[in-house]
Amino acid sequence: MSESERYIGYRRHKISFGADGNALMILISINLIFFITVWFLQIIYYIIQSAPGSFESNVLPLFIMPANLSALAEKPWTFFTNMFVHIRIITVITNMLWLWAFGSILQSITGNRKLIPVYIYGGIAGAVAFTAANYLLPPLKPTISFSFLHGANAATMAIAIATTALAPDYRFFKMLNGGIPIWVLTLLYVIIDFAGIAGLSAAYNISHLAGAFIGFMFVFSLRKGSDWSVWMNNFYDWFINLFNPNKKKVPAKRRIKEKVFYKTGNQKPFIKRSNITQQRIDEILDKINQKGYHLLTDEEKNILKRAGETDL
Repeated sequence: MSESERYIGYRRHKISFGADGNALMILISINLIFFITVWFLQIIYYIIQSAPGSFESNVLPLFIMPANLSALAEKPWTFFTNMFVHIRIITVITNMLWLWAFGSILQSITGNRKLIPVYIYGGIAGAVAFTAANYLLPPLKPTISFSFLHGANAATMAIAIATTALAPDYRFFKMLNGGIPIWVLTLLYVIIDFAGIAGLSAAYNISHLAGAFIGFMFVFSLRKGSDWSVWMNNFYDWFINLFNPNKKKVPAKRRIKEKVFYKTGNQKPFIKRSNITQQRIDEILDKINQKGYHLLTDEEKNILKRAGETDL
């Protein structure tokens, strides 16, 4: 059993749906808000405009990304909004279900600050690959003027592959003969995803593959010690603090030694022992929730491992 799987099986304080800053719920909510907004505008536009196709030609391009770079330069925000926009209800439902299935596992393993960066990286990679494919593949050049990208497919694909690469030993329904490996669910998702775009432009296939690749590279770099989410989370914290001028600068967290033991002058403090208590475990679980499992110290990992092997 891997350490990530051991932690998932033992953890009791999972991030609830209603918890503040729940990254998974934030992503799902943004997708649903965009879908409802586009759907509402479509109804209003059909009421005030009788010409067929007016909404598709005048309003929808404000949200989805064109493959044509000249058109994209006129609406640069669509480079980001396209990864949250769905037109059909069946598409938004299926994408949100897959996002919840893989995103909940990734969030449980890495904490609350990796999911959104992986999603955004996947969406950006999909958008870049989609545009490049339309310009570089000769069969697609004639259709570049009316080729558009929308949907969370590439971003969700990035999360699915990142989750599988990070926790390949994770299993569903463990009561059924040891459980179903996560790669089986991932394979099923990939098959369904590509079957859904069968017959469409090859640029969509390349876009989804780019999302999968960036998800794998995110985990690969994370294992090498390079966390791509740090700058994004730091930027978010800085931006939020701009609107809170009264917020005092939070001092750096004291080391456990300074936090637990009072000053004793020249006397040596008591030796801290790695006793397994529920309070200590809760502290470790909270640290995982905020920073991720990979930032635990060897001592904390050992405590979590011993706690998983004993009935505390």
